[in-house]
Amino acid sequence: MHRKFLIYLFLKKIFLVFFVFLCLVFVLNLFDEVSFFKDISSNIFLPLIVTSLNSPSIIYLIFPFIFLIAAQLFFIDLIEKNELDLFKINGYTNIKIVSFIALISFVLGIFIVLIFYNFSSKLKFIYLDIKNSYSLDDKYLAVINQNGLWIKDVINDETYIINATKIEEKTIKNVTISIYNKDFDILKIISSNTVDISQNDWVIKKPTIFVENNSSKSEQDVILNTNFNIFKINNLFKNLSALNFYQLYQLKKDYLNINYSFQEIDIHIKKLISYPIYLTIMSVLSSILMLNIKRNNSQIIYLIIGIFSSVTIYYINVFPMF
Repeated sequence: MHRKFLIYLFLKKIFLVFFVFLCLVFVLNLFDEVSFFKDISSNIFLPLIVTSLNSPSIIYLIFPFIFLIAAQLFFIDLIEKNELDLFKINGYTNIKIVSFIALISFVLGIFIVLIFYNFSSKLKFIYLDIKNSYSLDDKYLAVINQNGLWIKDVINDETYIINATKIEEKTIKNVTISIYNKDFDILKIISSNTVDISQNDWVIKKPTIFVENNSSKSEQDVILNTNFNIFKINNLFKNLSALNFYQLYQLKKDYLNINYSFQEIDIHIKKLISYPIYLTIMSVLSSILMLNIKRNNSQIIYLIIGIFSSVTIYYINVFPMF
């Protein structure tokens, strides 16, 4: 009976805080999307749609806040109604109640990672796909798959289709660049073992150039102007929140094939695995803070301290990623 009450009360607080944050996230994100689409001729409901698609992934990031505040509201409710003393009379010590809250948080954390995260990542993928289709950069594309790095670029009405098998520091290896005109007729193919991509002006090392049925080996390096450099390429593959567990492991495999660093993928996967523990720690810290409230002290002050602490912990946890 007492356990059911504790479960019900804690879940009630979590859903309450979740709903409040969801509304805030939706409204704030909607302003950004309206600003993005204001100069684009599109459906009036499109900002609402993309906001709905993006909100779950944002909510996932702030679940630690939700659990911390929910735990605080949980104990405030017990303290105000003197139910905490009643539980002590029935053998429920503070340690037992905190342990129970920790267990609920951990189980919910597993559910959030296995179900909610995979759901939000799918919506995030659709969201990014829609935004990219309306972006000014929609004619540019870079992907990594089992066949290496692929880049589509457009310069002066010419389309470049670029393939490389490996990335090493600021260079790409075993590169083939197919150049097409605006009618997508092939103009020439450039092949090189090494291309320096540290700047937008790529330095193609002594390439072989195929034009129609003729080929020639250049003893000079060739400069190719593009919209990409190593920094931009690296940034294109940093949005891992749009990938589920299977896609993350598949991407890691593809990165290994082209010798591309997969450190960020490993960090992201480890953060997902440890997420239930992270939520549990936030709930426990909040519980300990609230249990040290003196009955004649303002509980709002402790609530503010708890929120400030969660923000501090959150940024300590996030900043190492950048």
